[in-house]
Amino acid sequence: MDTALWILAGALAVAFGAGGLTLLATSQARYRALGASQHWVDDFDPGQLKLIGAIKLLGALGLVLPALLGVLPVLTPLAACGLMLFMAGAGTTRFRRKEWTYLLGDLVFVSLFALLAWGRFDLAPF
Repeated sequence: MDTALWILAGALAVAFGAGGLTLLATSQARYRALGASQHWVDDFDPGQLKLIGAIKLLGALGLVLPALLGVLPVLTPLAACGLMLFMAGAGTTRFRRKEWTYLLGDLVFVSLFALLAWGRFDLAPF
């Protein structure tokens, strides 16, 4: 179970780290041009998008670094809980915009973060 949780944490960290870096490094118009699923950025101003990118990047780092470095490894499941709440907010935006297909993806991320938090709090803590 420990190996599966490490793989899950690593995959989620890569995905959210890349997403966070992209939000931090690109403009709102350029990010919107990345794909049809990116029109949610129209609901936020550039400063808010940079904050969202920073949250995603810090959350991604929190999924792996504390446990990897052995410094306060309890921060790993807490980061998973934080990103679970973050994705619940993303799901709320998708719901409000009536983007049902993309909402399903957000709910999958909520579930994966919940699994990771449960796994690290209860099933295979550090």
